[in-house]
Amino acid sequence: MFRIKICGITSVDDALLAVDAGADALGLNFYEKSSRYLSTGPAKEIATAIASRVQSVGVFVNCDQEEIERICVEVGLQGVQLHGDEPPDFISRIPSRPVIRARRVDDRGAAAVAEDLVACEAAGRLPDALLVDAISAGQYGGTGETVSWAGLVDHTKWLRGVPLILAGGLTPENVTEAIRTVRPYGVDVASGVESSPGVKDPEKVRLFVAAAKAAFGEIVS
Repeated sequence: MFRIKICGITSVDDALLAVDAGADALGLNFYEKSSRYLSTGPAKEIATAIASRVQSVGVFVNCDQEEIERICVEVGLQGVQLHGDEPPDFISRIPSRPVIRARRVDDRGAAAVAEDLVACEAAGRLPDALLVDAISAGQYGGTGETVSWAGLVDHTKWLRGVPLILAGGLTPENVTEAIRTVRPYGVDVASGVESSPGVKDPEKVRLFVAAAKAAFGEIVS
């Protein structure tokens, strides 16, 4: 599983920029209502350009299993991120690839996320990683809203051994504090390293990756 993922990549240039900066994975968004949406043609160009260098993860929102599998095969994706309202048993319908389950933290906080993991396990499969994002009405991530880090400090008690990926409002300026506070397995960023939606800022990407790497070095040393 990745430590640092740059999500919402929309061009080969931005993909190579993120790879050269040291990212472990790139997210390609297949949700048509997103400003970072990619069709399969451009997505395949990006996946081909970074093949064997980093992990390419497809981000899907309430997409059916057959369509996810078709896109994964056509584009050449290594992982699947379910970022919508997919039921717990949906994970077991994707047996061929690692699955990251994204949960948006509402006013119930970590308790709701913990309950969801219990339901996933009861339905036949835990996700390979759990990504926590901020909730924003009518949107499925990439909003720049920040999750309450304090509410995630005890995540090892309820994660059932599933790696935690922290997302939501991360930037080059706050990712160090976020990692030190939450101590997640990995981090995921989109809007925090952009000059405009879907367009990555080279300096922000480099600063983010460098800061995240340094902070992870602190908590694992």
